[in-house]
Amino acid sequence: MAAKIAPSMLSSDFANLATEAERMVRLGADWLHMDIMDGHFVPNLTIGAPVIESLRKHTKAYLDCHLMVTNPSDYVEPLAKAGASGFTFHIEATKEYWQELIQSIKSRGMRPGVALKPGTPVEEVFSLVEAENPVELVLVMTVEPGFGGQKFMPEMMDKVRTLRKKYPALDIEVDGGLGPSTIDAAASAGANCIVAGSSVFGAPEPGQVIHILRKSVEQSQENN
Repeated sequence: MAAKIAPSMLSSDFANLATEAERMVRLGADWLHMDIMDGHFVPNLTIGAPVIESLRKHTKAYLDCHLMVTNPSDYVEPLAKAGASGFTFHIEATKEYWQELIQSIKSRGMRPGVALKPGTPVEEVFSLVEAENPVELVLVMTVEPGFGGQKFMPEMMDKVRTLRKKYPALDIEVDGGLGPSTIDAAASAGANCIVAGSSVFGAPEPGQVIHILRKSVEQSQENN
């Protein structure tokens, strides 16, 4: 699976979001990771469809939307109209109706993914990957969702290893505390989609960090 480096725009300068997005793409980002939080599923409150719509006018980049919300089905239509590319919902919020949700996401031209919190067993997403109408990405949270800048949880790499062994062709994304000091653990476990916020935006040379993240993923794939 191709390496996809997705700077988390939550760590960018929100007053200059379009400029920041353009800068990240120019420096080598594959995706732009958009954290959508409702203040209920997680304590923090961030952005919604209006911001995605505004940003879409300034970039053709893949907008990788991570929905940390209690009712993700309420967001499908607005985000599709806004121009979202990927729609990743949390298994903890959708245990009863995920089949309908996946269908709804796909029918509106977005790519469905499922995320799981650190305390959620990886087995809970197997049925979504193996379904007749499956998700196309699994996001393993390597911190508790809701805030940026947290410390990477290396024990979550067991989930990544399990998923990669079981689903060799699956896009496996990791989010939380990823940077030059932690990327090798994630890459060697089998993650190919890397979300990085403060390690990219807080670096003197963000492009160099993006390069390091990509190189680690590609080297791990070559070694395996």
